[in-house]
Amino acid sequence: MHVRRRTTLLAASLVLALGAGPLAAPAFASPAPRAPVCTTAPSHQALCEAIEGLPDQDATAALVRLGGTEGSWQGSSGVRDLASGRAADPDARFRAGSTTKVVTAAAVLRLAAEGEVDLDASIERYLPGLLGPEFEKPVTVRNLLNHTSGIKPGVSWGDTFEEQYAHRYDTLTPWRVVKSAVAQGPAFTAGDEQQYLNINYTILGLLIEKVTRHSYASEVTRLVLRPAGMQHTYFPGTDPRIRGPHNHGYQRVERPDGTSRLVDVTEWNVADRWAAGDMISTTADLERLVTALFRGQIVPEPQLREMFTVPADIEGAAYSAGLTRLELGGTVYWGKSGARPGYSTMLAATEDLSFTLVYSLSDTDAKDTTANPVAERIKAAALR
Repeated sequence: MHVRRRTTLLAASLVLALGAGPLAAPAFASPAPRAPVCTTAPSHQALCEAIEGLPDQDATAALVRLGGTEGSWQGSSGVRDLASGRAADPDARFRAGSTTKVVTAAAVLRLAAEGEVDLDASIERYLPGLLGPEFEKPVTVRNLLNHTSGIKPGVSWGDTFEEQYAHRYDTLTPWRVVKSAVAQGPAFTAGDEQQYLNINYTILGLLIEKVTRHSYASEVTRLVLRPAGMQHTYFPGTDPRIRGPHNHGYQRVERPDGTSRLVDVTEWNVADRWAAGDMISTTADLERLVTALFRGQIVPEPQLREMFTVPADIEGAAYSAGLTRLELGGTVYWGKSGARPGYSTMLAATEDLSFTLVYSLSDTDAKDTTANPVAERIKAAALR
């Protein structure tokens, strides 16, 4: 799964900007930690204990679902928002981040099963003129699915929270991101290395639209969301809001004196992440996704094998089509993590569905690359 870096934000300029004027974040009192709401299952008491004490400095809410042969379990803790201190909504929507890639990959594989896409064909067959002459070896659809394309990342609103926050209501289109990426030429020859990047799935979103002649959102809904029964999942486009019930997301920002404050980042235009990471979902819907997907109800064989296959000829390869392979204690798990400001998410399962886990945190430093302590406690309790 994705590992995140937890760094301290020391930009006094941002703090000053947030302290006054129309962009000011409200000064929240710290509500007392909420007792977790957990289903009664003594064998899963460790999971309930794992999400105790929220809100804290690492997360303001946690939503967890566990399933498999040992039965199902659901728990939630923390608050819906810091201003009211109301208990977190266990059925809340949230920004699902890169778990969007699971849905995008499934849609492409469905199209492959229907004969609309050839995984071994160059992306140029579907998007002529996309790549320049610098790309001497064809980049195939499969290269994009398993992150072996060699295409570099495209333009973004910046690398720091400060830069990105300033543009949270602005739109960066997928085409602009893609054009800036391919203009740089390849980082390596397609198929020689594996490098996890959003750009691969942004291009796959363009592929879906070109092949189907319909929008990415409508086609992925038809091909994946509807068959999986994901009624509470949608793609926001340029809308910065989260529609329907949701828990707020916050970013921890340090003041010059060493103390910190939480900035509400619930509203954010994530159009630049698009087919790579703009989905809004629920833990129940993500559980439905992994269950239907692994049962072959969305992608049939042999295309489903792509989701359980990492490149054999690349040392250290861990990414398949839409998923990440992780082996612990002799058991292989397939999963995907995701993070957007204010929210971090993970889904994981064994191929036979004897174990499934979905969680979402209102994470106070979601784009960091060291592990969130709450997430680590959840995984440790679930995988015990």
